[in-house]
Amino acid sequence: MAHNGKLLKISLEYDENKNLINNIKISGDFFAYPEEGIELIEKELKDIYLNEEYLKKKIDEIIKKRKIQFIGVDIDSIIKGILMCKK
Repeated sequence: MAHNGKLLKISLEYDENKNLINNIKISGDFFAYPEEGIELIEKELKDIYLNEEYLKKKIDEIIKKRKIQFIGVDIDSIIKGILMCKK
C-alpha cells in the first residue's frame, strides 16, 4: 500500500475466532523517531482487538507514551493498512 508516494507494508497474523492480533510487522520507506518506535508499536499491538476504534486509541496511546513521531506515514494509514490485511 502506498501513502503519498511512500510504501507501507504490513504483515499480520491474527486469530480469526477471537479477532486478536497474534503478530504484526510494519515496514516501508518511512521513518519513525525514535528509531525503535515501530518495534515498540508492533510489540504493544500483540493480543489486541482488530477493531478500527480500538487500534486508533491504542496506537495514539503508544505514540504519546513513547513520544513517537512519523515521517512519511500517519496513524490513519497504518490503521487502514492493518485492517486491509484482515480482508
